Amino acid sequence: MTELPAERIARRAAENPGAVAIVSARETVDYGRFWSRVARTAAGLDGMDRVAVLPTSDVGSLVVVTAAMHAGVSVVLLHRHLLPAQLTRVLELAKPGAVVAAPHQHRRLRRLGFEGTVETAATLESDGTSARAHPGSELLVGITSGTTGEPKLFVRNQRSWATTLDRSDTTFDICGGDRVSVPGVLDHTHFLYGAIHGLSRGATVDLRPVTQSLGDAATHLYSVPTIAWDVVRSGIGPVDSVREVLSSAARWPRTGREALQDVLPNASLVHFYGASELSFVSYDRGLGAADEHSAGELFDGVDAEIREGLVHVRSDMLFDGYLTEDGVVNGPDDGWMTVGDRGRVVGSSLHLFGRDSDTVIRAGLNVEPAAVEAALTALPGISEAACIGVPDARMGEAPAAAIVVHGDAPSTAEIWRHLRATLPSPSMPVQVLVVDSLPRTPRGKLDRPALAATLAGSRNPNPG
Repeated sequence: MTELPAERIARRAAENPGAVAIVSARETVDYGRFWSRVARTAAGLDGMDRVAVLPTSDVGSLVVVTAAMHAGVSVVLLHRHLLPAQLTRVLELAKPGAVVAAPHQHRRLRRLGFEGTVETAATLESDGTSARAHPGSELLVGITSGTTGEPKLFVRNQRSWATTLDRSDTTFDICGGDRVSVPGVLDHTHFLYGAIHGLSRGATVDLRPVTQSLGDAATHLYSVPTIAWDVVRSGIGPVDSVREVLSSAARWPRTGREALQDVLPNASLVHFYGASELSFVSYDRGLGAADEHSAGELFDGVDAEIREGLVHVRSDMLFDGYLTEDGVVNGPDDGWMTVGDRGRVVGSSLHLFGRDSDTVIRAGLNVEPAAVEAALTALPGISEAACIGVPDARMGEAPAAAIVVHGDAPSTAEIWRHLRATLPSPSMPVQVLVVDSLPRTPRGKLDRPALAATLAGSRNPNPG
């Protein structure tokens, strides 16, 4: 029988209650104390279907998430980049029984227009017991961007996370006594998963900034390429204690891997490809293949095939579907799912050639060009706008835009002021360039390579 995520953590707490479970900037807690708080918080969640959590890098966030997993209550994972209208929409669709955030995040929720009660891990604690999760229980409602800027809510169940943890256990080298650095904010599912993974193995999860955790002999680092660059530029090292780096998000260039390998000479560098809807798909180790399109080898239990140029994936880790007013819809079709990535499969090796939808993946966060273009053309005086992804050494890629203006065109300051008020920060373009006309192909479509060359030749940076 599948051991569910919270059950694994409970077992670790029973085996070694005095071992350090979590280190954050504000507190350190052992497994015994952590699980006691989880059990009391789970009792406070009893009877709810969902709980919305705006997490930060703190113990309380992990208490609430683990308690919800334990009680079979789905976590609606809010994130700090939501706009007020998006938060309202998410809460309308998910209908959580409570909204939870650390005290210092309450003001952020108020700024986003939430006027209800905001709970904390402490205020949720209660005597009594709670229900228990089962494999089919909804575990997570995560948020990803849609083509119109409307948030898409993807749903994962307990079984899919449990099987993803099984793959981690067989693929990666984390065990009791290890120290897992998870320096990214826990509203990013990669880092939330990394924390749960470390706890499920009986390791110490270090939520502090990456240089602090590396300075305290971390053995593993959950990372994205941006954090890897931050480590390289920090001047720390070499750090001999790190055995493994587990990286996801945008492609990790070979130059970046080489630079990090110099800082972490004993680390196996692992980068994996996946998506919110797909979970793990493939991974590679070391400096990466010379072929820049290589995404490594498929995980055990993952099948991939190409249909009309798009990668379709089948595994026991896929999501259930998207949460809408009509329920959970548009899940896997006969066990298969695609997120629109183009590629090819050779044996068990996967190669990727970009996303068919033109989604820009900025430091692991999806940015839909259509939403940026709509924000720009909403301004009087801007007749056309086009947004594409441009290479960025730290973030992998970032959105950049070109506009065509007419008549009483807005000033540069007005454009940036409007964008800051309209777009979440990951969608803010790094460049807005005024052009006479947008480059087009003979069939009238946007000539993306030509636009990329134009943007590269004329830097008009975001003034912040």
